[in-house]
Amino acid sequence: MTAIPKTMRAFVLTGHGEMDKLEWTEDFPAPTPGPDEALVRVLACGLNNTDINTRTGWYSAQVSGATGAESADEADDGAWGGKPLSFPRIQGADVCGEVAAVSDPAFAHLQGRRVLADGWRRDWSDPRNRAKCGYFGSEYDGGFAEYCAVPLRQLHPVERKLSAAEFATFPTSGITALNMARRAEIGPGDRVLITGASGGVGGFLTQIAKALGAVAIGMCGAGKEDAVRGWGADFILPRAPENLREALRRETGNGEVSVVADVVGGEIWGEFIGALGAGGRYVCSGAIAGPAAFLDLRRFYLRDLSLLGATTTPPELFGDLVGMIERGEIQPMLAGTWPLRELKTAQEAFLSKRHAGKLAVIVAED
Repeated sequence: MTAIPKTMRAFVLTGHGEMDKLEWTEDFPAPTPGPDEALVRVLACGLNNTDINTRTGWYSAQVSGATGAESADEADDGAWGGKPLSFPRIQGADVCGEVAAVSDPAFAHLQGRRVLADGWRRDWSDPRNRAKCGYFGSEYDGGFAEYCAVPLRQLHPVERKLSAAEFATFPTSGITALNMARRAEIGPGDRVLITGASGGVGGFLTQIAKALGAVAIGMCGAGKEDAVRGWGADFILPRAPENLREALRRETGNGEVSVVADVVGGEIWGEFIGALGAGGRYVCSGAIAGPAAFLDLRRFYLRDLSLLGATTTPPELFGDLVGMIERGEIQPMLAGTWPLRELKTAQEAFLSKRHAGKLAVIVAED
C-alpha cells in the first residue's frame, strides 16, 4: 500500500452561500481510505449544476428561483436529499484519477490504474435502497482536491485514449442522461424533445437517444446549434420558442413528441407537457430555470401521460455507462479547463452558460 499523504491542496466549501464560501487551502487533511475504499489521486474533475446548487442551498424549499439566482444561507435542507449538509465539504463529483492506494488485496489489480468514480455511495448490503444513498461531493468529500477516498466497488478502470479532463466530462452528466433514457424507456421510433441540449446532461441525452434509435430534438440557446447538431440532434429548436408545439410542427413536421427529457423546468414547463402525445413520457432530472411549475391535470390524465423523476441510479448503471464510453458509443464534450486553483473562475464561466458541453478543472498532470 502506497504511503498516504497527510495533507493536500483542496477547495473547501465552508457553508451555503456565494463564492466566498469556497476557500482554497494547501494543508487540508488528506483522506485515509477505509477497509473498503481506495485512495484516488485526482487528475481532473468536471463541473456540474449540483456544485452550484449545493453551494447556494438551492435544493432547499426556501429557494424558488433558477440555479445560481439566489442563496439559502441558513438552509437546513440544502443537500440534494433535503437534509442538512455538513461543513467543511469538498465538492466535485466527476472524478477521473489514478488509484494511489488499495487496502484490500482482492482489489490490488486497481493499483495505479486510471479510473472513473461512480458518484453514488451506497449501502452495499442494501444497494437499491435510495434512502441509503449519498452523493460524492455532497454527503461525502469529492474531487476538488488532490486526493479522495472512494469505495472500491464504485471504481471503474478506463482504457480509452482520452485525456483525464475528457473522461471527467462523463460521470454525473453521462449517468444522469443514461438514467433518464432508461427511466423513460427511450427506443426506436421515439421522438425525444431534449431541453438544455447544449449542456452536459442534454448533450449526452442527445448522443444516447441517437444510439437507441430515437429521433433527437434539441432545444438550445442561439449560437450553440452547431455543437448540438454535432452531437447528433436531428432537429434544433430555440431554448424558449414563443409556441413550442408550433415550433415543433414548423421544424419537424409534427407538433408532438413521445418523450420530453427535461433538465430546465421554469415557466415553459407547461408547454413541455402540452407537446406530449397520447401515452407520452416526461422525465426530469433538473430545473435550472426554476423549480416551480403549473400542471393542468386534464392534460396529464386525458393523454395517459407518465411523469418520471430520475436522480438516484441503479447500482449497475455506471458500469453500463463506462461500457458505452470505452466502446466509443458516446463522445466527451469538453468545452474548457482551468487549474484547480481557479475553481471560482471556472464556476463563473459555468454560470455564464456561454459554452456548449462540459467544463473541468485540472488537478494533476495527465
